[in-house]
Amino acid sequence: MAIIRTAALLRDARHFQIAGLAAFLCVGLSVRAFDVGAAQIATILVACMATQQLGAALNAMRFDWKSPLITTLSLALLLRADGLAPLAAAGAIAVGSKFALRLNGKHVFNPANIGIAATVLLTDAAWTTPGQWGSALWLAAFIAGAGAIVAHRAARLGVPLIFLGTYAAALFVRALYLGDPLAIPLLRLQSGALVLFAFFMISDPKTTPDGARARAAFAAGAAILAYVLQYHFFLDEGLFYALALMSLVRPLMELFDPAPRYQWGDAPPAFSAPRLGPRKAAPRILPAE
Repeated sequence: MAIIRTAALLRDARHFQIAGLAAFLCVGLSVRAFDVGAAQIATILVACMATQQLGAALNAMRFDWKSPLITTLSLALLLRADGLAPLAAAGAIAVGSKFALRLNGKHVFNPANIGIAATVLLTDAAWTTPGQWGSALWLAAFIAGAGAIVAHRAARLGVPLIFLGTYAAALFVRALYLGDPLAIPLLRLQSGALVLFAFFMISDPKTTPDGARARAAFAAGAAILAYVLQYHFFLDEGLFYALALMSLVRPLMELFDPAPRYQWGDAPPAFSAPRLGPRKAAPRILPAE
């Protein structure tokens, strides 16, 4: 029985994601002196869990703590605010969007991403924190290594690789055009916030296309849009706005590359061809997300 439980735990990529995000938060608090305290983290946690409980009750779904905990950790890592109210709002918007904004049985936005984008866009009291991560190579490598494990377990490793590859190409072309030293784009690619976004946010298997070709186009499109927003419109939160905008067109992309819907516990190769025939699924009350 213990072996069965362990195998089930290892199949769900969310357990790896929680471990990774919690480790990053501990490193950030102890090594990088992140400006986030117990009150801020507790506020986000309560808002996320309460919204998850309410949404599950209203939709006759069983309560699942994993998704709101992932959202809590992501917001604690990436979002700062003047006071607790904006953080609570971000948590409620993030988790509430899973239940309120759905299409074809899937939520439209990555919860943490829309929570950050909406709170920063609609208030003057919240901001993102790329500077707190610095550009230390060891930290970027640590995040990328842990993120690669999570993305592989979620069958989405291709997404961060394509995103970072496309984004890097844009940065190097810009540097060559401007005559900048290539050390500048290399330094920007070592940003812990960028690597965290690539491996733990845009690679979310529930909000990326299920089809391999659509998934590749989604990742590349998000990278190009993020580059344009950051370096031509000078938006510090360009990464988050880009993903939110790409999420709006994702349903259209999926029409041209249909594939079986991802469920937690699935682990096919990251960019395999779509499987033919119906998927056999174990009985469940209603999928908790």
